[in-house]
Amino acid sequence: MKFGVRKMCTMAILAALSLVLVLLVHFPIIPAAPWLEYDPADIPILIGGFVYGPIAGLLITVVASLIQAMTVSAASGWVGFVMHVISTGTLVLVSSIIYKFNKTRKGAFIALVAGSIAMTAIMIPANLFFTVRYWGQPYEVVKASIIPIIIPFNLIKSTGNSLIVFLIYKTLRKIIK
Repeated sequence: MKFGVRKMCTMAILAALSLVLVLLVHFPIIPAAPWLEYDPADIPILIGGFVYGPIAGLLITVVASLIQAMTVSAASGWVGFVMHVISTGTLVLVSSIIYKFNKTRKGAFIALVAGSIAMTAIMIPANLFFTVRYWGQPYEVVKASIIPIIIPFNLIKSTGNSLIVFLIYKTLRKIIK
């Protein structure tokens, strides 16, 4: 995979935009878990994955997650970084791999739905492992939160961001390319 200067600069801008969106827009969406906040940071990362492919999307994810982990989300430490890479990385990889082979409006829709489902699914074992092992939450508490908190949160966040990407991608693709 070739990364020219223009492509690398655009990817860096998308990562920076992701960080700006986290800073400007974040709010809890499930009252029982106010620490789980919606943010639109995945939107520029998804766009990068659609424009430049899955590997580029994953690289943007890692860069944006690392910067976020060292700044706005420093309190969550390395575990927050890993969880962000797992969740966003899954969303972006699944979506951009599917979209790569079917670059139509219908293909984008299917890709984003599949990515949202994959992100939601992967965050179940990720929370059972990381939240229990490294954040010290009892296993039974995390297990009990899967259906009322973890699944709805990840579905809402990934679907919301995917919907925005679906609506704006074609217009932004022309600008980015």
